Amino acid sequence: MAIPEPKPGLVIRYSYLWNDEAERGREEGRKDRPCVVILAVQTVNGQTVVTVAPTTHTPPSAPGEAVEIPPAVKLRLGLDDQRSWVVTTEVNRFAWPGIDLRPVSREKRDVFAFGYAPGALVEAIRRQIAVRRRVRIVSRAE
Repeated sequence: MAIPEPKPGLVIRYSYLWNDEAERGREEGRKDRPCVVILAVQTVNGQTVVTVAPTTHTPPSAPGEAVEIPPAVKLRLGLDDQRSWVVTTEVNRFAWPGIDLRPVSREKRDVFAFGYAPGALVEAIRRQIAVRRRVRIVSRAE
């Protein structure tokens, strides 16, 4: 199966690099995780640059730091049944598809996306990011 076109709401499996890891000099995330594409922009030279927000099972430490993924959405995407949040305090930015895009599972080596998050969830994530004074952006290079 081909790598999907990145559009907002696409949920991918990605080696997300947290900001604190990048500050310590790491170049690769320590764990692959579902991430939501929140922005995809084509550059002048035709390259697509995407911005993704990570998911986590860890509840946010303060209101406004994450958006909870509804259980029905997790079920439809084939994710686990634990509570999860999309973090809105930091994002990764990279040229699509990049070297850190991962298959969704060992059994599905040719599938690179879980599906799409509903528009209302994507908009809630984007709104929460937009109202923040500072969002940490980790730019990933090849």
